Amino acid sequence: MTIMAFSTRPLGPLNTQPSVAMPETIRLLPRSPARALMTDFTLIQPRVIQADTPIDEAHLKMRYGGVRLLLVVDERQHCTGVLTAKEVIGGRRITQAMQQRGITHEEVTVSMVQTPCHKLLAMSLEQLASLTIDDLVRALESFGEQHLLITDRIEMQHPRIRGIISASDIGRSLGSDLSALPEARSFADICQVVMGHEL
Repeated sequence: MTIMAFSTRPLGPLNTQPSVAMPETIRLLPRSPARALMTDFTLIQPRVIQADTPIDEAHLKMRYGGVRLLLVVDERQHCTGVLTAKEVIGGRRITQAMQQRGITHEEVTVSMVQTPCHKLLAMSLEQLASLTIDDLVRALESFGEQHLLITDRIEMQHPRIRGIISASDIGRSLGSDLSALPEARSFADICQVVMGHEL
């Protein structure tokens, strides 16, 4: 039997101050495919939260995760709706849940303040694939939400949420000056700024 010997290389100190590799920033154009804006959940883990989670815990998950939307799931991991930062921070739905149920703030759960699926608008992946960013901006000109859900189907199964596009991603991808909108409030707001740049 032949035994192969492997030589090990010792670890060495960093004698210089090396640069750090960073992902290449891709500048998109109005004519670029709109699909380039989508966060694809087959590639990036979606941010989800259980429906029975206390609302304060959901708020912390958003803060530490740096996200403004969580997909709400049940015990079968089926999406029942979405929870946005507006619902968590704004407090109107939280107050309503407390008054209607006679409970304390600590007892309010995600399911009580989420926006259920039947009230959400979405776009199919097939439709998105046929659009440029310019087309998408014009299609969402009056869409008053911060996030757009993208759906697809696996063969003959029910639709699934395939990904998401945020309003602020559109502005950033096109290099638009969003200083007038320090916080992306809706697609309508972002589109107003972006369209002012003569798409």
